[in-house]
Amino acid sequence: MKYKIEHDNVFDELIERGYLDQVTHEDELKELLKNEKVKFYIGFDATADSLTIGHFIQIMVMMRMQAHGHIPIALLGGGTTMIGDPSGRTDMRMVMTKEKIDYNANRFYEQFQRFLDFSDGKAIIANNADWLLDINFLDFMRNVGVHFNVGEMIKKDAYKNRLERGLSFFEFSYMLLQSYDFLLLNEKYGCKLQLGGSDQWANILGGAELIKKHKNEQAYAMTFKLLTKADGEKMGKSMNGAIWLDEEKTSPYELFQYMRNCDDRDVEKFLKLLTFVPTEEIVELTKYNDERINKAKEVLAYEIVKLVHGEEKAKEALETSQSLFGKGVIDENMPTTEIDLNTLDEHRGLLNMLTYLGLTKSNAEARRLVQQGGISLNETKINEPTLQLKDSDFENGLIIQKGKKVFHRVVLK
Repeated sequence: MKYKIEHDNVFDELIERGYLDQVTHEDELKELLKNEKVKFYIGFDATADSLTIGHFIQIMVMMRMQAHGHIPIALLGGGTTMIGDPSGRTDMRMVMTKEKIDYNANRFYEQFQRFLDFSDGKAIIANNADWLLDINFLDFMRNVGVHFNVGEMIKKDAYKNRLERGLSFFEFSYMLLQSYDFLLLNEKYGCKLQLGGSDQWANILGGAELIKKHKNEQAYAMTFKLLTKADGEKMGKSMNGAIWLDEEKTSPYELFQYMRNCDDRDVEKFLKLLTFVPTEEIVELTKYNDERINKAKEVLAYEIVKLVHGEEKAKEALETSQSLFGKGVIDENMPTTEIDLNTLDEHRGLLNMLTYLGLTKSNAEARRLVQQGGISLNETKINEPTLQLKDSDFENGLIIQKGKKVFHRVVLK
């Protein structure tokens, strides 16, 4: 990916754009990144068959690092996914089959190839299943476990927050395994730096310290801020669930609209973290506190869809958005659900249909929305919650509008 490099040292760029949260040996690492091509890694546990917009900040960091000549290692968690990381969680991750994990990991690799250049050793893909699945427990404990103090581990927030609710030894071992990943990648590839979200700080430190104890070599840890919205919630959830980077799960238009509808307070931050728009342009775009901020939101949405799905899909999403919100015209790229007559018979009630489509989380929410005038059908505002939909309503497709910005088309098969 070509973009205008704004600093000679990627470390300064990460600070200016707002990525950096915590780092070890700051001055030393900054000098290293200035003078060497550094191999670094970020781990991705394969808990789903697609990456999400929540992963995108990590992908952006990898792309920026690679543009400065550093070598990313994308580590697929084919082994660690079988356990589950307690960091930031209050419950145990669902145990998945090896086949499902392998499938998910392969899908991740396909998606990484959109963003990173894997040619000529410029990036590396690895999978910790290659060394974790056949590990000898006693050897592992003698060589790795001996370096970890249980008393210190349970003081970490990742474990402390779970102790009262219950923490299995299965999960407790995650820090050791992630630390072992760093050691193995250091030995195999010369990896000196691990990056991750701020919730991974303890695990990443564990790996750097293990390398120091095991090899007496310096390794480095860096975390970046989690992608959160102005209301404090993690970014990446919509009325239908996660925002995926797979267009079969979240269409380019839906991704565009999700970003286009972000809070005014988040626009500058998201432009800096999730796009390559130069900083000076971002400052100019986001200097307004009135309706002119919508131009910045449009740029944000367009640039992210272009990065994830390509320029053609970004243009289509932009044109669809402008036609819907500028002219009231129905566009073929609008999110569409096809239903058969049996499904229609089950959901003829308007409230049932809204919930079935994921436009509302429950019929109670749908009722409130209708009563408040927040639903229109084919450009006609509806205020009767007991409305029953007829076959004739779907002759040319039923256009459901929620509020001012959400459109959904329903057609009969």
